[in-house]
Amino acid sequence: MFRGQRLGGLSFQPIVEATYGNLGLGVWSNFPINDKVPGVSDPEIDPYGYYTINISDSLSIVPGFTLYTYTNADTHNGFYRSTFEPSIALNYTVGGVKLTPKLYYDFTLEGPTLELTAFYAVPLKEIGTELDFTGIYGTYIVDEFAKDSIPSTKAWGDYWSIGVAAPFQLNKESKLTVGFAYTKGDSAYVKVGSTPKFSNTSAVGRGVVSVSYSYSF
Repeated sequence: MFRGQRLGGLSFQPIVEATYGNLGLGVWSNFPINDKVPGVSDPEIDPYGYYTINISDSLSIVPGFTLYTYTNADTHNGFYRSTFEPSIALNYTVGGVKLTPKLYYDFTLEGPTLELTAFYAVPLKEIGTELDFTGIYGTYIVDEFAKDSIPSTKAWGDYWSIGVAAPFQLNKESKLTVGFAYTKGDSAYVKVGSTPKFSNTSAVGRGVVSVSYSYSF
């Protein structure tokens, strides 16, 4: 699921990230295992980067970027092989709640996405973990939704998700996290030129179970 749109089913998503001071660079990837959406790339490999500018203990600004690459996308059916999306986020923590409004702009799809994330952790010291609650609401509008579309294809919609995760520190370097989230696309439409709009059938509601292992050094 990406911004309320279903891109596949069970997937393997390896990530590698390196940080130096406030700078972070990484690569996120997705390898679908089943229920692949026709035309969607297998795999997707996305280099990204960010830099954290600390204003105070509770406030920071984070500019960043993502280069989405879809090496095997079906371009004949309107899918892109790559898109580029810089972003800027504001992190503000108050009363233990971390709020992150974030603005993206995709220069290939030609449109912005505005997203608000809220995060809150509940300690569970008795079992050596915590419950991490995350809520996300976003809205987007793009003018070039389909590659080489004449006239251009516009798309817009909203999305939201709410989830909880429990991280278990296995040792100093490694951690196992189990999570569940429900994510849904709402009021999602596509419009080709001056023709009437129609519903984006990729925008659906799904429950997503995740199991992740991380190793840091």
